[in-house]
Amino acid sequence: MAVHQTDPLAAPLIEELALEYATRYGRTPGEQYSELKAYPAEEFEPPRGALIVAISDGVPVAGGAFRQFDSSTAELKRIWTASSHRKRGYGKLVVAELERIAGERGYSRIYLTTGWRQPEAVALYLATGYTALYDPNLPSEEVGAHAFEKFLDCVGAS
Repeated sequence: MAVHQTDPLAAPLIEELALEYATRYGRTPGEQYSELKAYPAEEFEPPRGALIVAISDGVPVAGGAFRQFDSSTAELKRIWTASSHRKRGYGKLVVAELERIAGERGYSRIYLTTGWRQPEAVALYLATGYTALYDPNLPSEEVGAHAFEKFLDCVGAS
């Protein structure tokens, strides 16, 4: 379901991401929350962006967003699955839906970065057909932000 950044359904996404990032990268949840909220909400609104939340039994269980990176590229941001709902394929569903929407909006490429302490995210992007734009033979911390790309087919997301 498409939502606005201020929608109560989006709150768990932002809050849990802030806590997760704080735990992994040694910052406070408040610092991470502020950083996540620093992106202007309009960047994730149609027609150039989207913010979606997957709902199960009335509860937000996963979500993610994209914004315009350049005229032909959407940038994925905030891909999230609730810790209590992981290992159920929600991440793949969210990525596929964001790709579908981006393709419908005329984007032909998806770009994203994820952190060096997020091996689950790296595995998700590789499993969904993304190409690493870094040397995977280097230690993760040496790489820093792990960049990926995926080209979409002409009909929509692949």
